Amino acid sequence: MIFDTHTHYNDRQFDPDRDELLTGLAAAGVGRVVNISADWDSLEETIELTERYSFLYGAVGIHPDHVGELNEERLEIIRRLSRKEKILAIGEIGLDYHWMVSPKEVQQEWFIRQLNLAKEEDLPVVIHSRDAVRDTFEIMKREHACITPGVIHCFSASAEIAREYVKLGYYLGIGGVVTFKNSKALKRVVEDTPLSHLVLETDCPYLSPSPYRGKRNSSDRLSLVAEAVAGLKGCSVEEVEEVTWKNAHKLYRLPE
Repeated sequence: MIFDTHTHYNDRQFDPDRDELLTGLAAAGVGRVVNISADWDSLEETIELTERYSFLYGAVGIHPDHVGELNEERLEIIRRLSRKEKILAIGEIGLDYHWMVSPKEVQQEWFIRQLNLAKEEDLPVVIHSRDAVRDTFEIMKREHACITPGVIHCFSASAEIAREYVKLGYYLGIGGVVTFKNSKALKRVVEDTPLSHLVLETDCPYLSPSPYRGKRNSSDRLSLVAEAVAGLKGCSVEEVEEVTWKNAHKLYRLPE
């Protein structure tokens, strides 16, 4: 079975067929899914999805593009939501210097505040990092390393940085980008990183794998990512699915 560790099924792109798609995932070999919050509205939407589908779990947190929505009161609401039974992690949180919706200092402040919340509530973390490799790593190393599990979502840094994250015990999230012809750096990361530190993710509805690049993504396409990883690791698809299934359960502290 496949474990999709990072989805956004609350996204409006799924409004026409969300229930049909989700109820059909088991037939596609997808056994568990984690829906990840990003902005304020998605927190409650994620909770609703976890209550509707037995195989779907959630993470609550505010993406760096949306930290302008945060204040002390809202941080405490996230804390309360994080205590719900099917909420497994704080995320996605981190830094995004590509769009720079908020200044670096503001992003870093709320990143650290949410990391602290995860530590206080003893929850794993789901980390977003775009064009902010060094700052993200330094904050993770200084503020969080070896305290709770975590995943660097949609990993896009070098093999050298990947090795440093692995030393700190983190998992790397691998999705559709690994199937792209021009993803040489990520392919090197997958080749170099032990399978024991990789998890599969879609980030759906985004980052659909080839040959569906540019179209809406969903968990039933994650088998294409597993095939690409297997090719790079020189092992069977079944081994990739089995090991990443176990890794995802360790990451999110779920019994298999």
